[in-house]
Amino acid sequence: MKRLIIPILLLVTASAGAQQFITAGSIEYEVRTNTHKAIGDGFWADMFKDKIPQFSTSYYKLTFSDDKGVYKFDHKDEKTKLPWDNGSAEDDIWYNDYAKDTFTNSKFVFDNTYLMNGSLINVEWKLSPTETREIAGFNCRKATGIIFDSVYIFAYYTDEITVSGGPMGVSGLPGMILGLTAPRMFTSWIATKLELAGVSSTKVVPPTKGRKKQATELRHTVENAVKDWGTWGQQQVWRLFL
Repeated sequence: MKRLIIPILLLVTASAGAQQFITAGSIEYEVRTNTHKAIGDGFWADMFKDKIPQFSTSYYKLTFSDDKGVYKFDHKDEKTKLPWDNGSAEDDIWYNDYAKDTFTNSKFVFDNTYLMNGSLINVEWKLSPTETREIAGFNCRKATGIIFDSVYIFAYYTDEITVSGGPMGVSGLPGMILGLTAPRMFTSWIATKLELAGVSSTKVVPPTKGRKKQATELRHTVENAVKDWGTWGQQQVWRLFL
């Protein structure tokens, strides 16, 4: 099979009339956040809103092979960069073993980098197979999920990519998630392209940098630290542990 880069709106076929199932590749996601809504309301939030762009856009890559995936920062739209972006979180790495339902993540939290591991986030999925959308040239089906007990997410997945993964630690659908929206986080993750060339299992390995910490223990510490931060604090917890 010839290896190639698949841009947005280009359909993938192994041959005319035949469907191709993909087990390894690298997906670029455009991550877009409504920063005006994410920072909430109040005196300080209102002061910032006229000094920052309404939307912030970054790009991340998910490299996957053999039911494993590594998701990490790729580049940022400099025109929408926020003044408090110090680049530390850009070193965050999500490593997921979808077959074993486990993760190993390297995350920057409160001036330290931690190496966390545990079970992949539990998502209560409800499929809507008749609702479809084309993303990056793939026909995707819709699913609705709940995370963190009460946060709704809306996903579009394709079974042409057989790995049951997606952005960050979101997984559990019968195929790869190419579109994801979290309304309460005011953020969307949309695949823009898929690259097949040069991807192998040797590139999909867990991170090793950071102080070892159980994810549940670190989450408890963070929740206590930001409990008085209002909606902005809750946003940070969700983003750190998604």
